Amino acid sequence: MLDKNSESQVHVAAIEEPVKGTSIAFGLERLGLIAVKAPIMSCIVLVALMIAALFGIERIKIDDSLSQLFRSNSKDYKQYEAVTKRFPATEFDVLVVVEGKTLLARENLEKLRDMVTDLQLVDGVRGLVSLFSARQAPEPGKLPAALFPSELPEGAAYDKFAETVKANEIIRGKLLSEDGTLALIVLSLEPNIVASNDLTKAVGDIRKIMAEDLAGSGLNAQLSGVPVMQLEIRNAVKRDGLTYNILGILAGCIIAIIFFRKISFMVVAAFPPIIAILLALGGLGWANFNLNMFLNVMTPLIMVISFSDSMQLTFAARDRLIAGQDKYTAFKNAVLVVGPACVLTHGTAGISFIALQFSDSELIRKFGEAGLAATIIALIAVLSLVPVFGVLFVRNEKVMAVKFQGADAGVQALRNFCYWIAVRMVGRPGLFSLIAVLVVASMGYVYANLQPRYRLADQVPDKRQAVEASSRLDAKLTGANPVDVLIEFPKGASLYAPDTLKTIADVHSMVETAAGVGNVWSLETLRRWLAEKAGSNDVATLKEYVSVIPEHLVRRFISADQDAVVVSGRVPDIDSSALLPVVNKLDKGLDKVRAEHPGYEIAVTGLSVIAARNSSNMIEKLNRGLTVEFLLVAVFIGLAFRSVVVMFSCILPGIFPVVASGTVLAIMGEGLQFASVVALTVSFGLGLSATIHFLNRLRLERKPGVSAELAVERATVLVGPALILTTVVLACGLVVTVFSDLPSLRLFGWLSAFSMIAALVADLFILRPTSMFLINLSEKLRGTARQAKPAE
Repeated sequence: MLDKNSESQVHVAAIEEPVKGTSIAFGLERLGLIAVKAPIMSCIVLVALMIAALFGIERIKIDDSLSQLFRSNSKDYKQYEAVTKRFPATEFDVLVVVEGKTLLARENLEKLRDMVTDLQLVDGVRGLVSLFSARQAPEPGKLPAALFPSELPEGAAYDKFAETVKANEIIRGKLLSEDGTLALIVLSLEPNIVASNDLTKAVGDIRKIMAEDLAGSGLNAQLSGVPVMQLEIRNAVKRDGLTYNILGILAGCIIAIIFFRKISFMVVAAFPPIIAILLALGGLGWANFNLNMFLNVMTPLIMVISFSDSMQLTFAARDRLIAGQDKYTAFKNAVLVVGPACVLTHGTAGISFIALQFSDSELIRKFGEAGLAATIIALIAVLSLVPVFGVLFVRNEKVMAVKFQGADAGVQALRNFCYWIAVRMVGRPGLFSLIAVLVVASMGYVYANLQPRYRLADQVPDKRQAVEASSRLDAKLTGANPVDVLIEFPKGASLYAPDTLKTIADVHSMVETAAGVGNVWSLETLRRWLAEKAGSNDVATLKEYVSVIPEHLVRRFISADQDAVVVSGRVPDIDSSALLPVVNKLDKGLDKVRAEHPGYEIAVTGLSVIAARNSSNMIEKLNRGLTVEFLLVAVFIGLAFRSVVVMFSCILPGIFPVVASGTVLAIMGEGLQFASVVALTVSFGLGLSATIHFLNRLRLERKPGVSAELAVERATVLVGPALILTTVVLACGLVVTVFSDLPSLRLFGWLSAFSMIAALVADLFILRPTSMFLINLSEKLRGTARQAKPAE
């Protein structure tokens, strides 16, 4: 066994071992030795690549589409995409939500009307619908007059008028809440405005008008709708990118300088990951990747992947410098000894990203592709730049060696801590292995019972107006999220044919009576109003009214070539598991209409419908992919080490962070969301970094005459400090996402950081005893076989 106070001697002796045998990375680590042969020329090439990367970053655009998670080749999504192109209203609607107990007070109503008038003049607004759009009952042969006269009545007459407004069939429960305290104004923007940077100015102008026209009214006005949500996502993604870059880089630099206590070592450890971020993002820009809610977390992920191995290489080189090696030899040997483990850690991270390719979501698949590319770039950057910077920036290595041999308190304290743990873990490996199995199995049961969860609000910044305004619509006007029923006519069928109008009427009735759906609009709304107020059921009158309605309003419900219509309702933003029964019941109820009107294609669609139908399956499929990933990574590591013992050793510590994170989610009452499954999938691969570096060191320590216990203790003492420090950096690099305005990214960040810490716990308290137990078991089995052979 090791003497408790002999870590320094073990440390010095450990660096003298020759690197023999076949590399576990098949020699790929030697890529890191190419650049160090000509460090000056390598830096010149690096500067050129960094300049190219800066131009690549300028090419990155932001994908702020709310449907990006569900973008796929599925029939449901293709149908939804076709509907949004033929009936583009929802994609370009800004919802102005005005609320207050005195909303219908005469002076406030005047201010509200002034605001509506001014909003129509905003550049990019092509049309507007509000309570002032309502009309009185038409007189025979005349178009209906406006419900609101140019001069509002006063006194008792106004009170009577206000009641008339609240009772109007067109706006009640649709544009004005039943209690008259909330009004909805729908602004339709030009598509080119929504798709460009001009959206910022348009929304800014709308907010300015709201503030000026409603000043002193006591009314609260907020904006929601798809364009506003997209703008808030766009701004959050830009803001988060800056936050992640600054805080992640600062965390790495601060921790490096605290423990290395030399600027040169901080540069060697921290600058390669920073450059890896720049090169990776530049490469993604040149490859035409769009920045989105998941790709935005690529910066801390690259930092995590690259800083882990950068720290390991720097620690290894530092140990060799302290032992008296020159800087070129020290960094070369660090690459040869630690480099294979670095290649494997990037390999497991790459497998994690490859596992995301099994998702039905194009967004998640793109995230996987980008992550894989970034992982490869980070590996090459770290393996090449750490030795290059080490040779260029480390000075007076002999003086430094003497200085740190006698005063290395921070690292020595970590070594003592690692030794203390190692001695206890290898003392009773069987008992601790059994405890680990029981703990992982218990947490695995909890994890297996987590239910999929999805809400549209999780994609939108919840510290801005859009989510709050949508919640007010959920409370007062049945919801802000559309559910559309598409009706496509048989070939040659007319919009005004009796059978067509009957089909529309039947679908409209089915949607408005469906539980959980409200605020239903369609051509049938106009037909009913004409029948009730004008006593007219003839098609000619209906055609006349459709012809005088503004084009942007007609396109909401009738396609341009009049071969399809949409019946549109609204639902609140509830969890997809609660919305799915509503959608399924509505779809099943429409079977009766389909049977009565053969030839008419009737389909329930809309973003809420797509989310309700697909989110659960997509999350479950990702979760199953994570289970498959457990096995693939274990086999991959086992093949690389050419050891069945290693393959089984990494299973429990690999699974533990995932099931521990799942248990935390269950305790918090959370389910499995897209962000949490992706976080666990990626963190599983990243979390194995500690396991691989330990197993690599253990392989080198398993020499003839060295017991398994001593090998485990030595490996723990030698790699433990670097593992602890890198885990702190990993957690800091990921936890910066808690500053995001996007709930999904906050969840991704803290869950990933937690799983990193859990991975360190698993490495210290599960990997040590289980590897010790499996080594002993393997030796016993081989010993039994050798004894049995002579007796045959």
